[in-house]
Formats: sequence, C-alpha cells, structure tokens
Amino acid sequence: MSPAGPFHPQRGAKSQRPQRTPSPADDDAADVAFASGFILPGGAVDGEAMRKALDAAAEAGLEDDEELRRVVFSLRRDLQKRLDRYLTDRITFMSRTQLQRLIDEGGVLVNQRIPKASTVLRQGDVVEVVVPPPPSGEIPPEDIPLDILFEDEHMLVLNKPPDIIVHPARSNLHGTLVNALAYHFRHRSATGGELSAVGKEFARPGVVHRLDRNTSGCIVFAKRNEAHWKLGHQFEHRRVDKRYIAVVHGKVEPNVQVIDLPLGPHPSREKGYREKTVVRHDELGKNAVTICRVRERYRIDDRFLKGPRHGGPTDTTHFTLVELELKTGRTHQIRVHLSHLGWPIVGDDMYGGRPFHDVSGRELMDVQALHACTLGIRHPISDEAMIFTAPVRGELAHLIRELRAMSLAVGDAATGGLAVDSPGATVDLAKACPA
Repeated sequence: MSPAGPFHPQRGAKSQRPQRTPSPADDDAADVAFASGFILPGGAVDGEAMRKALDAAAEAGLEDDEELRRVVFSLRRDLQKRLDRYLTDRITFMSRTQLQRLIDEGGVLVNQRIPKASTVLRQGDVVEVVVPPPPSGEIPPEDIPLDILFEDEHMLVLNKPPDIIVHPARSNLHGTLVNALAYHFRHRSATGGELSAVGKEFARPGVVHRLDRNTSGCIVFAKRNEAHWKLGHQFEHRRVDKRYIAVVHGKVEPNVQVIDLPLGPHPSREKGYREKTVVRHDELGKNAVTICRVRERYRIDDRFLKGPRHGGPTDTTHFTLVELELKTGRTHQIRVHLSHLGWPIVGDDMYGGRPFHDVSGRELMDVQALHACTLGIRHPISDEAMIFTAPVRGELAHLIRELRAMSLAVGDAATGGLAVDSPGATVDLAKACPA
C-alpha cells in the first residue's frame, strides 16, 4: 500500500519476505518475526526505525515502499489469541481500532488468506502485515491561513474551517491544523511558544479535543503541558459548554427536545458502512444524548428548488436552523440523531442529507452544514470563565443568508424565516450568523 491509500496485497501471491538470522532466543519465543531490521527484542515492530528508513527511501525517490513495510510473524506456539489483540502487542504505535481497520482493508494475511479481526491464531500460522507508515513526532510547518479567536501563552482557540483535519494521521500527514500551527508559532504568533508536548509522540501535540474533518467552528489547543492537562480534565468531566448549529431538511418539531438514542457501529463491515454510526438498542449501543433547540424556520417556494429531488428527504420545502447541545460525545452523534428522526443535515450525504442550490443554481454545502458555534470553558491557569463564538463562514454563511432571503420572498409569516425563541438556547445568532 502507498501511504495515501488502502491496502491491497495480492491474494494468494507468495511474498518476498526480508530474511534475518534467527537468534538463540528464538527457540524459546512464541513466534519468529521477519522484517528489514525493524524488530525489537520481544518481537515488537520498531516504529521509529521504520519511519527513518521510509524517510530515507522517500528522499532516494523510492515510490513503492510496501515491501519495506512488510512484516511476517511465524507462530511457534498455539497462542489462542485473537489476531487484533496479537497485533496490538506487536505493532505498538497503532491502536487496536486502527489495526482492526487495517485487517478490514486487507492489509493483513494469515496463511495467505484474508482473515477477520477475531481470527484466533494457532501454532504454525504465518501472519503477514503491510504496516502503515508510523506517525512522525516531527510536525512540518505549513503556511495555512488560520482564523484565531483567542491566543495567550497558555492556549489558542481557532475557528476551524471545513475540509481540514485536526492533526496528522495515517494517510493525512500534511495540510492539518497542527501543521498550520507549527508555522504560526514560528512566524506569526505575538505570544510565541509552541504546542504542548502532550501527544507529540502520536503527531498530535496540543490537541485537547477534535472536530470531524468537515465540521467547522470552535476548537482549542494547549500551548503548555499544564494547560493541556487542565483543559483535558474539563472536557473529560463534561464541564465544557459546547453548542453547535446546523441547517437540516424538514420542519423540526417540537421546538425543544431531548434526543436520547443509543449509538453504536453499523452492523455491516463492508466499505462505505463500517465508517458509519447507527442507533442501536443492543449491547453495542452506548448512551448518547443531544438537546435540540429550534432557532429559525424556513419555507422555500417550490420554484426556488433546483437539482435532483429523488433519493433524499421527503420534505423538500422546509428547512430548520437548530442549536444543539451535547451531553455525550459519541462519533457522529449529532448527524445520526438528526437523521434518524427524519431531519438530515444539509450536505451530509453519509446520513441522508443533500446539497442546496441557491437562486442562481449554484450548489452549496457538499459537506454537512454543521458548525461548532460556541465553546464555554474556564481558563486553565486563571480559572476565568470564557466563552468563544465562531461566526459561520463561506458556504454555510451563504446558505443561511439564502434561506432567510428565500423565506422572506415567499412571505409566509407562519413558517418562512421565523425566528424561534427556544428556552435554554444560548447562541447569539446576530454574532454567529450576521445578516
């Protein structure tokens, strides 16, 4: 596999395995590992040695480094251990979840066959892994524009744009917020400093919390270790007030509701489904609670609607701007809760939403119209209560302006462009979504 794509080793093909001379300790070992000098005593893969070799290969112009990343384990004993747990002990710079995904993508063979994560390993089994490039602790600075809401010597708060990930990951080593911040501290920051060292070994220094790639809005980074731990403690114990806004298809009713639906992984492990979260009322469903408050309603005249209407929401003339308060933090929680109740987020094609076309026919929102609007925290050092508001930008701002204008054009005082006073709402729309 190349660093940018999924693993596709040839099924049934005999690998050219790098050889090494077995050591005397192998006679007592449960397995024997073969690799190009990346095996530590005890059989674990040396991620740092592999990363340096891959960097050298890249500088030498080597385009295909798959063979360099291939590791083979030959089991000498009947371990009675699941494949994913075995690999967690051997490839320590990858989490069990990452290894399960690697197995699903075909990056692991057992006896030249595609296994499952739950495959139990026996004596004589040969496990072959094409290891992803280990994350680098060195973050290359990149000149990427940042919308900074606040910065001092302890922390920094950004208004994250959509379509950018927070920190380098397996297939996204560049173009992240962490890369941008490395450049900012070196060239632009008035207070100087750098991101905290917490998480640096996993290429995520200073990262206290995250937002989905396509979710915009408030996000905080720590610049010092003390600030990192204290901010992290606030998030861990739900002492942070996070409010999102979203534009959804349909007429959301009632104005205030508590969505209490357990969430878990999609039952299918096929590509396109295993990335999704669903409502599950079984042992895999975890408690998930979202408070949804209506802030504005829009009714669009049919003549304004453009683009395909099949395969999407049944209500094509009503849209609602909602404020969302999270009481838990499950994967895709807001998106799944709203979609399950029949109000998918505009642009969220993973969960049933569609793009929106403005009066000129231009398509808006090919990503979910979801924005982390406000963030309320206590300063990690002074303990001062602070609240930050990230104004909507770009296509989402344009979408809200268009919906307001179209609704007023319809002239329906009952449903078009009506602001709703929902108890408990705290987002200042005049500041977050100015006219």
